[in-house]
Amino acid sequence: MAALLGTDVPGRHRPAGEGAATPAAAATRRPVTGSVHSWDLSTGVDGPGTRFVTFLAGCPLACLYCHNPDTWRMRDGRRTTADDLVAEAAKYTRFISAAGGGATVSGGEPLLQPVFTGELLHRFKHELGLHTALDTSGFLGARATDALLRDADLVLLDIKSWNPATYQRVTGRPLRPTLDFARRLARLGKDVWVRFVLVPGLTDEPANIEGVARFAASLGNVTRVDVLPFHKLGEAKWDALGKDFALRDTPSPTPGQVAMAREIFAGQGLRAI
Repeated sequence: MAALLGTDVPGRHRPAGEGAATPAAAATRRPVTGSVHSWDLSTGVDGPGTRFVTFLAGCPLACLYCHNPDTWRMRDGRRTTADDLVAEAAKYTRFISAAGGGATVSGGEPLLQPVFTGELLHRFKHELGLHTALDTSGFLGARATDALLRDADLVLLDIKSWNPATYQRVTGRPLRPTLDFARRLARLGKDVWVRFVLVPGLTDEPANIEGVARFAASLGNVTRVDVLPFHKLGEAKWDALGKDFALRDTPSPTPGQVAMAREIFAGQGLRAI
């Protein structure tokens, strides 16, 4: 896990240009590369409209309900240049723009590769004219430069629990870095959609949901909350990787449970979907 956390860990494959403080396009003509799991076109789940979504490889968290555990390790991704991804996205720009969409950099955790992520956001926004979104857990938010965040029109921020012990159990990591990043986004006036996964018996305690709701409402820049019902669509991937899926016997929440969670967020004046 330590190899996932630092750009300076000996032996880690270091993307070209990694470590620079500004978008690489402004600093070098060398191709900027990163470890990419895949890309896709999606509608409704990765930001507004139809999106060109780049899924980067590598994540410092190990969420119990992760539906893409195959994105956890950077070394399992494909070395890809920003040039290639921008060229691919350019094929769909007219369609994406007509559908009110844009481009999202997701993962894994994109802030594990901050320079590559910044390069993609910068070029999607300024070369292709697309609305941009950063999809992150916020755990590595300190790695996001102000320049990177300026090039993100929207941040999709996962707040997986308000109870620190539950957050640690869900992710294997502490909650505080995510909350610190959320407060920084608020100071910057950055548009944020909070995403909360509702897991029966784990994150569904009303007090836990209320804590997330009060915090999100206090920030002043959260324009939407997505309550995401837990599902087991990634179970086969866990099995294929020889990993123990700890939530195998956990049911998906009922429609009533999802409605209750949304009502708690709405009670704090938030638009809950």
